[in-house]
Amino acid sequence: MFETLAAGNILLADRAYDSDGLREEMAWRGAWANIRAMPNRVKTFPFCRWVYRQRNAVERFFNKLKHFRAVATRYEKRDDNFLASVQLASIRIWLRTYGSVT
Repeated sequence: MFETLAAGNILLADRAYDSDGLREEMAWRGAWANIRAMPNRVKTFPFCRWVYRQRNAVERFFNKLKHFRAVATRYEKRDDNFLASVQLASIRIWLRTYGSVT
């Protein structure tokens, strides 16, 4: 998956991926590694909290999406049918989040 990152891309990862080797690899490819530093790290790197929060929002969405049994177990074997079930589950999540409470 790291091979697909090119110049101008941003790698969003959590603290588990905080390593000098990975950061050097991303710098060599021209990509920016937005990884939160481990608490015991002496040398710090630039880090954008706003971008990190967006990654967290995407992770939370996929967690909610996995609560739908048809999506989690992939009942539909055809790609188009599975995409339709993911879209329906996404609409239900969106309506639950942004639906009117009046």
